[in-house]
Amino acid sequence: MGVRRLCAVLLAASLAGCAPATAAAEPPPPARHAPDQARPVAVRTLTVDPTGPRPLPVTLWYPTERGRVAPGRFPVVVHSHGLRSLPELHTALATRWAAAGFVVAAPAYPYTSRRATRFSRADVRNQPADAWRLIRHLVRLDARAGDPLAGHLDVGRFAATGHSAGGFTTAGMFTSGHSARLRSGVIIAGGGLAGAFAGPAAPLLFVHGTADPVVPLTVGQAGYQRATGPKAFLGVLGQGHGEYLTPGRPGFDQVLAATTDFLRWTLYDDRDAGRRLRADAVHPGVTTFDDRLAGPAP
Repeated sequence: MGVRRLCAVLLAASLAGCAPATAAAEPPPPARHAPDQARPVAVRTLTVDPTGPRPLPVTLWYPTERGRVAPGRFPVVVHSHGLRSLPELHTALATRWAAAGFVVAAPAYPYTSRRATRFSRADVRNQPADAWRLIRHLVRLDARAGDPLAGHLDVGRFAATGHSAGGFTTAGMFTSGHSARLRSGVIIAGGGLAGAFAGPAAPLLFVHGTADPVVPLTVGQAGYQRATGPKAFLGVLGQGHGEYLTPGRPGFDQVLAATTDFLRWTLYDDRDAGRRLRADAVHPGVTTFDDRLAGPAP
C-alpha cells in the first residue's frame, strides 16, 4: 500500500540508482504447456538469508495435485508488495496465478513491509537487488535434494510483478545486463526507476487506475513511454491505487484475466493467450487498453 509521498521518495531513490543486476544467462529451453484447468493451490513460507543483514521472508503459492506439488515444472512469478503492505495482502492475485500454473514467490521487504521495525520509504531503491537475491535462491532451491519444490521450478522462466512501490521495484529489475531468466514484467500502479527499461527488451504490462491519488496516472504513463520492448497499458477507469485488485471490485476481472494471459503468453509461449489479451482487458466504461505488443512471446 502506498502513501502520497511515494512519488517524491521514489524520484529521489531513482537519482541514486538501482543495485546491479545479475549477469546475462543463456536463453532458456521452451517451457511445457500451461495447465488446461485450474489446479488446487498450497502455500509455504521460507526466509532467504535469515542471518544476513537483509533477511527476506518469502511466501510461496504453488499448484498441487492430490496434496502434493503438481507434476511438471512451473514458471515463477516474483511479486513485490507496496509500502506498509505484506505478501498475504496480495493473496487474491497470487492464488489465482498459482492455480493457472505458476509458482508465485512474494518477499516481505525488510524496510518497507508492514512488519518492518525500522520503516524507510527510500529503501525501495535496494529492493530490486533483494528480488534478484530471491531469484538466485529459488534457482538453488530447485536443485536442492529433498525440498518439495525441487525439480518443479522452471528456473529459466521468471516474471516480475508488483504493486505501487513493488511496481517501481519490478521496473528496477529490468536494467542493462539483466539475466535472460527474467522474461516479462507487470507493473501495477507504479513507474520507472533510474536505469529501468535499459536492458534486453522484455514484454511489460502496465496496470493503473485512472484516478490514482498516490501514484498519478501520468507516472505510470511516463514509465510506459520509456519502456522500449513490447508493452501494453491497461487503464482501470475511475479507480484509485489498487481497489481493482480486490475480487468483486470494478476492474478486478479484467486485470486478473489480462495479467494471467500475459504471464501465460510470456512464460509458456502460449500464443492463444497473447491473442486473448485485448479481449481480456477491454470492458466499456471499466477499462482501456493500449497495446504495443508485437510478435511471438520472447
